[in-house]
Amino acid sequence: MRSHVLSALLIVAASFTCTQSSPGQSVPTAADAKAFVDRANTELLKLATDASHAEWTAKTDITEDTEATSALISEQFTARSLELTAESHRWDHVTLLPELRRQILLMQLNTPAAPKDPKLLAEQTQLAAQLTGMYGKGKFCAYTPAVQPPATDAKCMGIDAISNIMAKSQNPEELTKLWVGWHAIGAPMKDKYSRFIELQNIGAKELGYNDTGELWRAGYDMTPAQFSAEVERAWAQLEPLYRELHAYVRTRLIAKYGKAAQRPDGMIPAHLLGNMWAQEWGNIYDIVAPTDAKLSQFKPVDLEVALKQQIAEKDPAAAPAFAAGTDLSSDSGHAASLAAGRDMVHYGENFFKSLGFAPLPATFWERSQFVHPRDREVVCHASAWDLDSADDLRVKMCIEVNADYFTTVHHELGHNFYQRAYNKQPFLFRNGANDGFHEAIGDAVALSITPAYLKTLGLTATEPPVEADIPLQLRTALDKVAFLPFALALDKWRWQVFSGEIKPANYNKAWWSLRAKYQGVAPPVDRTDADFDAGAKNHIPTNVPYARYFLARIYQFQFYKAMCDASGYKGPLNRCSFYGSKAAGDKLNKMLEAGQSKPWQQTLKEMTGSDHLDAQAMLDYFAPLYTWLKEQNQARNKVQ
Repeated sequence: MRSHVLSALLIVAASFTCTQSSPGQSVPTAADAKAFVDRANTELLKLATDASHAEWTAKTDITEDTEATSALISEQFTARSLELTAESHRWDHVTLLPELRRQILLMQLNTPAAPKDPKLLAEQTQLAAQLTGMYGKGKFCAYTPAVQPPATDAKCMGIDAISNIMAKSQNPEELTKLWVGWHAIGAPMKDKYSRFIELQNIGAKELGYNDTGELWRAGYDMTPAQFSAEVERAWAQLEPLYRELHAYVRTRLIAKYGKAAQRPDGMIPAHLLGNMWAQEWGNIYDIVAPTDAKLSQFKPVDLEVALKQQIAEKDPAAAPAFAAGTDLSSDSGHAASLAAGRDMVHYGENFFKSLGFAPLPATFWERSQFVHPRDREVVCHASAWDLDSADDLRVKMCIEVNADYFTTVHHELGHNFYQRAYNKQPFLFRNGANDGFHEAIGDAVALSITPAYLKTLGLTATEPPVEADIPLQLRTALDKVAFLPFALALDKWRWQVFSGEIKPANYNKAWWSLRAKYQGVAPPVDRTDADFDAGAKNHIPTNVPYARYFLARIYQFQFYKAMCDASGYKGPLNRCSFYGSKAAGDKLNKMLEAGQSKPWQQTLKEMTGSDHLDAQAMLDYFAPLYTWLKEQNQARNKVQ
């Protein structure tokens, strides 16, 4: 897992395809390889830009036409990528400069898992567009059976509206209805998804892999087996902390909901955790907050109230969005919501500017989707975009003014500033050191959303004393720590689907088996294999690998500590904010500019001093909370 792994991986990659020259073809040389890579960089940049524009349109205006266009452009991009990848193997056994060899390796590893057969490729891209559209158009219509179209006057809600209710409701019956209603969108996807998996695996095997999961795990400057071991090792570091958090939360939920929360198997019902997928639990903080008189006096900043008040005071155009009785669907109401959404994004941009980064380009503000349009269906799932791999940066969000979106804004802009930082690299290096790095940047910055930072912004008047750290850490852990086993279980499930260990008939049973094993959660009602609950999570129908988010939850603490150290901060790690530190910004920018030009282990070591995924910084951050949780659970056990 150290410096030797790239060379080992090169040997593996070189073995995939016969590289002897065809009759009439010249003997491959290093000069030919350089010309090929230069041509591939130019061609792939053009193809990727076209595909990005088509995909952007398909996700910000979901229609059959935009889905078809996106599928067509994606098909063309994939087909040409496969051709270039096949051609690249001519130089597998030619001695090349390290930079050139790495670009060829990345081309081979980043090739989509797609069949070469044109008919099968067309089928796969069409299925991909359809699955994305099915999720984006997903609705729960109250009082409408899942098999029937909703009445014209039915109250139908998308995932954002449902999530807002789940975040605040403490009515188990209401939560159950919302959970069941949204998860119903998965069942119609099941057959399409199963076929989509088959087609991806055909492509992966043509590339020399056993299945698509193995291809995905090969993209980390180590072998797939080494990557799996790296992930398991990190989880072993963090599992004790998670188990203590789980035990504490379960006890508090039982105290709140009684039988609705109590299961004999020790699981937590998934619908009671404040989030549709039980992936982050911060929304139930009020239920599980410390009851000790000394600690309970410290309340987290009500960031939603503070943000609305400050935005309304500073931006008259946004103020009507928060006024009672405003019709947000009207012209003026929508304009106010859009102004408020832009203001939220400015908070994140200002953080990066305080570190010395240049402002976002004017086109970012002109072309981004900040709120849900009134005239069309869109995919609201927040994402950051770099459409031309240069400076056409955008975000696609449906922003609401609350604490979750405040953090999400910082996260998404982390992608954008990363994308811009490495845009001078060759196209094949224009990516994160690995995909976990890309997800971790904005989250490392968001860890600096401390009371001290909020006070600097005028969003709170006071900075609480050290005694308040336990409530603050608990609130953070409900999101950061609780997420880890969900991320692990999701891609464990998908890897086993790709390998054939999980068959379509057992998709749902295996989904909940893995979530029970890693998360200790269970569905609120009995499920069958006619259901396809994995499809109710965006990253499954849109085919986005999820291990990156597990990695990011750990990397972000490694990055955060490195930037805190660079800023000169001395004190408890969880109270550090490097806002305004040019030294921290310089350290971050150096890592961002490298892109994927070096093995991630080398990039990580230059940033943090460590060359491997290491949960120690995360454990150090939560050390006071871990001790407190163990004390709470031990005291409960003595009473019982």
